[in-house]
Amino acid sequence: MFSRHLLCNRRRHLSSLLLENVTKYSLRRHYSNTPQHRYSQIFSRSHKINPTTETNAKMPKIIGKSTRVVESEGFSVDEYVGNVASKDDQMSLAVVKVTKPYSEPFLTLHYDEWIAVVKGRVDCHVVDEQTQEEVKAVSAVAGETIFIQKGQRFKPVFPVADTEYVPVCIPAFKPERCIREDDADCRDKEEEKRIVERLEELHNDNDSSETTGVDNSNDIVGTNNNNDECSLYHMCEESLWKAAVDSDTAYFPPTFAEDGGFTHATSVPEKLIETANHFYTSSKDNWICVKLCNAKTFKNKCGIVTVFEEPKPVGSTDVKEEWKKENADKENEAAAIFPHIYGGIPVSIRGIVSAVYRMERDPSNGQFLSITGMTK
Repeated sequence: MFSRHLLCNRRRHLSSLLLENVTKYSLRRHYSNTPQHRYSQIFSRSHKINPTTETNAKMPKIIGKSTRVVESEGFSVDEYVGNVASKDDQMSLAVVKVTKPYSEPFLTLHYDEWIAVVKGRVDCHVVDEQTQEEVKAVSAVAGETIFIQKGQRFKPVFPVADTEYVPVCIPAFKPERCIREDDADCRDKEEEKRIVERLEELHNDNDSSETTGVDNSNDIVGTNNNNDECSLYHMCEESLWKAAVDSDTAYFPPTFAEDGGFTHATSVPEKLIETANHFYTSSKDNWICVKLCNAKTFKNKCGIVTVFEEPKPVGSTDVKEEWKKENADKENEAAAIFPHIYGGIPVSIRGIVSAVYRMERDPSNGQFLSITGMTK
């Protein structure tokens, strides 16, 4: 009898404990499902910083600083992101301010551009295919955005003072990606030249800073140290160059294999027109002149060797007689030396191409007259 009573008491005690634990568990589950408790758990976890992962977190950061890249009377460009301001070629963002009406020359872009108008008005002119007349294609005012597709030829016009807009370019703006034409209606020639040279200088400074610290002591390019340091120039048909840029592939001249596996170039800008008129007048295409880095940078960045040697034929066209060594010896003059780039031109590698100039021709005979921004 006593044992049965003890067993009953034990069962009641266990039932009581079980009920108490179940109640606590139920209350705990109910409380943990309340929004307040869930928030407190999240908040407490978010403030428990793991020192091993803190430095790997993707945190906001400053990537660039406003840099004045263009400044002229009535016009300024401050780059916030890009090859100059943030050393980034993915995209560029700038603020452009216009304080008096004017227009840019015709431009051909090798990037997509968005123009967000903040104040004033921005017009874009194009050439009508049927009439060949310059016409206004679009006009945007404050609050509107214009899209310019890669490869588009157009003229930006700013008809009212106190205009401000934000251009975004993908990939980032570079002088060689924006072909500027000679235009009598744009700002004066000296001012245009100064702006182009300033942009080239800024982008060249950025490109050269990337090669700082490269050991050049074993550089074997060329036989003259001055040759290794001077810029190289290559002239080509605009359509072939544009095709390489658009496809993001290296450019090779059409006579590359026939000429012996090299790209013709020159290091003397004054000889460009003479060279073009000797070799290239039979081509009916529009031509451009591409300013490249020096031979040393070509070798260090791309592993492409440039050899300064006697002039060689372009395709089936032989060199000028006075350029040949035997004729130079007769006149007691130094033989002509030309840089031959033993490889193509990698258009997408930063620091290789610094500028692209448009070449002007006489439509009656195809003769080359000048290189806009370089020669008169």
